[in-house]
Amino acid sequence: MPVVPEVSPKLTSKDANPILDFMFTADPTAIVHDGRLYVYGTNDQQQYEAVGRDGRNTYEHIKTLVMMSTDDMVNWTYHGLIKTDSIAPWIVASWAPSIVKRKEKDGKTHFYLYFSNSGVGTAVLTSTSPVGPWSSPLDKSLIDGNNPELGDCRVPFDPGAVIDDKGIGWLAVGGSCARIMRLGKDMTSIDSPIVPIYAPHHFEANELNFINGTYVYTYNTDWQDYSDWPFPTEKPTTCCMTYMTSKNPLDSCSWEYRHNYLKNPGEYGFDFSNNHTHLEKYCGKWYIFYHTMSLQHSYNTDGGFRNICVDEIKVDEKNLNIHMGNQTLKGVEQIRPMNPFIVQQAETTAATQNVKFVNGKRIGDMHAVTVPNKTGIIAVRGVAFSKVPSSLEIKASGNGTIDVRRNSPDGEVIASIKVSNSQMKFIKSEIQTKMKGFVDLCFVLKGNNLTFDEWQFK
Repeated sequence: MPVVPEVSPKLTSKDANPILDFMFTADPTAIVHDGRLYVYGTNDQQQYEAVGRDGRNTYEHIKTLVMMSTDDMVNWTYHGLIKTDSIAPWIVASWAPSIVKRKEKDGKTHFYLYFSNSGVGTAVLTSTSPVGPWSSPLDKSLIDGNNPELGDCRVPFDPGAVIDDKGIGWLAVGGSCARIMRLGKDMTSIDSPIVPIYAPHHFEANELNFINGTYVYTYNTDWQDYSDWPFPTEKPTTCCMTYMTSKNPLDSCSWEYRHNYLKNPGEYGFDFSNNHTHLEKYCGKWYIFYHTMSLQHSYNTDGGFRNICVDEIKVDEKNLNIHMGNQTLKGVEQIRPMNPFIVQQAETTAATQNVKFVNGKRIGDMHAVTVPNKTGIIAVRGVAFSKVPSSLEIKASGNGTIDVRRNSPDGEVIASIKVSNSQMKFIKSEIQTKMKGFVDLCFVLKGNNLTFDEWQFK
């Protein structure tokens, strides 16, 4: 069973979705930090590798979360896994993260990552970096089904967290029901009653945003018949994403149902599946992160393995109107060019083929490794050569060659670098062709045990 897809859905199509094409991911959340957009998700790849292509995605083997980031929305840096079962050995499984951050008295920015401890409850990890190291401040879930204040809402999972304009943290949880609570000043305790949000036909996928002084609660509706729809508003589509708003989160009656804003993937030509989204504003644009099951066709499986995608969405912040979104393979436009004259990581990719990634020496740093007996390809897009380069320096180890080609894996050779060293080292090569302006680059890796760390034109 291969650990990477047989065919990349993005390498020749130029599509931007899914944002990672070499592994299954789901249930996105995101945060902006130091000019970069960081995205976290459920590691469906772990389930796939446990059960195989003929197995089913029943989630029980997933005990890690995935980290990735971008500054241009098309080239994504894979930061590896958060090993929740090592950090918090008492967890059952880890799904559906939700992340917030704040600057604290020690002068550092602290990150709080809430996630489903299986269907048992919601746990939390903390860090002072968006990529870790992560630690568990508690020796149990922050909230679980044994909490009497939950009433008949006994599955407090799929957390949605937000920090409002007063610096107060909030957490929503629930499956087939919704509950919201105020978090303590430490962000790892509960500091209010746990109250219902009367979310009609609630299924799962809770998330919170704070927009223009208003709390925005989003969730996934169920698969049931909506003939009992309680509001005069238009009935939502089946298993869609919908939202409610409030100025006073702990007043259950203050939550106003609005409308659905993203239909089921099946309504957009993908396979029908569960639904989970995150809304994030980045560089002046609103984006909707979601998952489909399109990538599993590249793995030749139909086991229900998911992949995170992103599209733009229109949000009227003044009137709190989230317009109906779309799900596409084309995805989003690149918002800024890639700079080839600074160090770029090999784990930053727009598309890949026959490449997997292993941990480097630093937290959040990965190395690209070729699959045995295969030609590995790493593509990046929208690279802006503001001047004509004279050389290329890479950091790599192993035995083989790394060819850098223009625009496609069989395009014009820009540089060809021989690698013949067992330890990681810098290797410099002259440029074989003059170039300036915008190009896509393909790094073609051929050889044995090739490990590729970083590159930079000079």
